[in-house]
Amino acid sequence: MKKILLVEDDLSLIEGLEFSLSKHNFEVTVARTVQEARGRFHDGIYDLVILDLMLPDGSGFDICKMIRQTSDIPVIFLTAADEEVNIVMGLDIGGDDYITKPFKINELVSRINAALRRSAAIKEQITELSSNGITVKLLEGRVIKNGTDIDLTSAEYRLLCLFMQNPRIILSREQIMQKLWDSRESFIDDNTLAVYISRLRDKIEDDPRHPSFLTTIRGMGYKWHVM
Repeated sequence: MKKILLVEDDLSLIEGLEFSLSKHNFEVTVARTVQEARGRFHDGIYDLVILDLMLPDGSGFDICKMIRQTSDIPVIFLTAADEEVNIVMGLDIGGDDYITKPFKINELVSRINAALRRSAAIKEQITELSSNGITVKLLEGRVIKNGTDIDLTSAEYRLLCLFMQNPRIILSREQIMQKLWDSRESFIDDNTLAVYISRLRDKIEDDPRHPSFLTTIRGMGYKWHVM
């Protein structure tokens, strides 16, 4: 099930979209203000964002700019403002598509699916992750730090890729376990995850006792910092 962050302040529209999108097998999280959207985005992992342009405390443009600082997930503007200048501005700052109110739900779903397909095609072309002096060559399954290969287990490798693909985002323990381990590895729990995190730090951190790349956010989870 694909996860969508819907940023909209119209309650009647929210209710209709939640119902209709769930019928199309999308899981919808709602934010009604810029401030709430920032919090929701940083606390979760989403496949696509739908942004209303006019919000009580700011603009969908502000949220799009924030998203593009750390993520390339698809962004669709949903707005009644169909003036060309707003459409062009939205696309210029990183929006992938727009749809103007009123609209038909089937058209929105079609645009969502098209944006997700484009995003998946682009991700398939990514062959390398790089930050903090660490490079992951995805096609080769190699991890290199400052020119030297690092030997990681399968679990450590998957963890590192997940964090590097989600920089500056707090990932909860539940999110990590859901993303990386299926029912065949249901024995994975918080303690086991903590051991994997510790072992990964031993191999990638300059000072594992005082990690600067992969830090623990007390009571929330873990975050990958980009230096």
